[in-house]
Amino acid sequence: MSDNLEIELATDCEAIQIPAGLKTTIPAGTRVIITQSLGGSYTIACDYGLFRISDENAGALGLEPRNSLEKSEKAGEQVDEEEVWDQLRTVYDPEIPVNIVDLGLVYDCQVVTSHDFGTKVEVKMTLTAPGCGMGPAIAQDARAKILRIPGVDEADVELVWDPPWNQHMISEAGKMKLGLI
Repeated sequence: MSDNLEIELATDCEAIQIPAGLKTTIPAGTRVIITQSLGGSYTIACDYGLFRISDENAGALGLEPRNSLEKSEKAGEQVDEEEVWDQLRTVYDPEIPVNIVDLGLVYDCQVVTSHDFGTKVEVKMTLTAPGCGMGPAIAQDARAKILRIPGVDEADVELVWDPPWNQHMISEAGKMKLGLI
């Protein structure tokens, strides 16, 4: 899909205001511009400001959802940590067209398997700025995508602030995407 596509909302649409992170509803008929469509969510601009719309609300944009939120069930499936990293690479900050892994926001990823509780994935991540209201939304997006991995029973995504994030943490691919090299 091409970014900067202007459309009119077909129905009322749940959204999260950027960067405040406040949930709101944008009324049907509102003219919006899709500024970014990455990782199964849409960043839109309208007269009310900048907002993130989840893939499950793609219908309000006149689009078909791209990702099913359902997970294929595979009993006894062993979880490969690289699968988790691949899923995390589909999570984007709504204002930056680089995934959270290449931005250097993910500090730790552990796959913990227990006979009693199944497989749990524990992720520690940060944000580009501690005051970003989008933190809970980004963390929830990461958690939901991890839970779609066959064999994952539980996921915990914790926001941490130590060490503080800086631009040196961005991968080479991320720097290229951002035009920093």
